[in-house]
Amino acid sequence: MRFALLLFILVPVIELSVLIKVGSQIGALATIGLVFLTAILGVTLIRKQGLETSLKAQEKMRRGELPASEVAEGIMLLFAGLCLLIPGFVTDVIGGLLLIPALRKLFAAGLLVNFVASMVKKGSKWAPYGGYDAQSQGETFDGEYSKETKDDNDLIDKK
Repeated sequence: MRFALLLFILVPVIELSVLIKVGSQIGALATIGLVFLTAILGVTLIRKQGLETSLKAQEKMRRGELPASEVAEGIMLLFAGLCLLIPGFVTDVIGGLLLIPALRKLFAAGLLVNFVASMVKKGSKWAPYGGYDAQSQGETFDGEYSKETKDDNDLIDKK
């Protein structure tokens, strides 16, 4: 919670200072135009890449696969869109970096790894059976399984 509050305070302060510096170099009107241009360009790119990601996810679901990476990339695109819509150049750079497919896949993979790691933590309410604990000593049962079938001849009543 403290981290979110810190971000909520620091991001606008950083954005304002960068906007003032850029505005003093290229002028206020050009700075405002550049902010609008990056927002429009970002929304256009996100719409295109979001549609591609959605189609990939639907294709995976048709094949019966879990579209986890596509969902993570979709979350990254949503965050990129938010960053591009926030007026400022620092958030535009972050949003722009997330529009690069290779970087987005890298961040999405990290997001998935962190999500899975949090799922298997001991005591997590989302982890099955209370989570994984390497120290636990459960009972292990060894066994074999085979399916037996009857021949069609066995079904005929012999007299």
